[in-house]
Amino acid sequence: MPATIIDGREISNHIRTGLEQEVTKLTADGIKPGLAVILVGNNQASRTYVTSKQKSCKAIGMHSELIELSEDVEEQVLLNEIETLNNRDDIHGILVQLPLPAHISETKVIETISPNKDVDGFHPVNIGKMMTGQDTFLPCTPFGVLEMLKYMELPIEGKNAVIVGRSNIVGKPAGQLLLNENATVTYCHSKTANLASVTKEADILVAAIGRAKMLTADYVKEGAVVIDVGMNRDDHGKLCGDVDYNDVFEKAGYITPVPGGVGPMTITMLLYNTVKSAQNVLSNRNSGK
Repeated sequence: MPATIIDGREISNHIRTGLEQEVTKLTADGIKPGLAVILVGNNQASRTYVTSKQKSCKAIGMHSELIELSEDVEEQVLLNEIETLNNRDDIHGILVQLPLPAHISETKVIETISPNKDVDGFHPVNIGKMMTGQDTFLPCTPFGVLEMLKYMELPIEGKNAVIVGRSNIVGKPAGQLLLNENATVTYCHSKTANLASVTKEADILVAAIGRAKMLTADYVKEGAVVIDVGMNRDDHGKLCGDVDYNDVFEKAGYITPVPGGVGPMTITMLLYNTVKSAQNVLSNRNSGK
């Protein structure tokens, strides 16, 4: 029996409808959620992502602004720009588009962003809160994965979840969020022996390795939930994920397509975090903080 498709666009639109209503309420209270994006250099893929983020902000009534810096900008100039945004009352979320040029420390940049405006969810303070199950800004792509599972009413508690990939941006936090929901989580990576023997035990399989169509049906348990975070190009230049979609489709119980799966959710959760930041400001104002 073919898999049920988890439609990221549909889920994303559902969440954005609620966010648009919340933006309207906040604006009426004098707080219009604002997102600032810093783009360093002229990486075409990064520019495409940034443009999409700005359009999405506008679509739900949020304020957004783009700050462009040259490829050879000094690190301190970038850090000063972040500090300026940290101190602006009209900006509730700050995002520095990655990757950055080699001469700039990604760690230093992330740690300069105020944890209260870290809508990417990368600051060590927010990562620590996520690890301990506290309320915080969650990394957008793993957060999107979790919201997809919840929207589809797919059980997480007690399930075996396997994460293929261990990046700080997707793999590690995706596993932590599922662990927080009481799944039993296994991480796999390039050094994992007999990868297929591990992934075939997964009730929930999250692919985040960055290798086109690597995971075939031989890696998947019958009826598993397969979440494909990958964004690659195949030999014909066509967009594809880390999962061989056509091969796995007949074996999985649920599957996300590429494109149209996790991708739309990443930007939506960025909007969610920015609105949440604005809500925090209103809450603090009302409580006299």
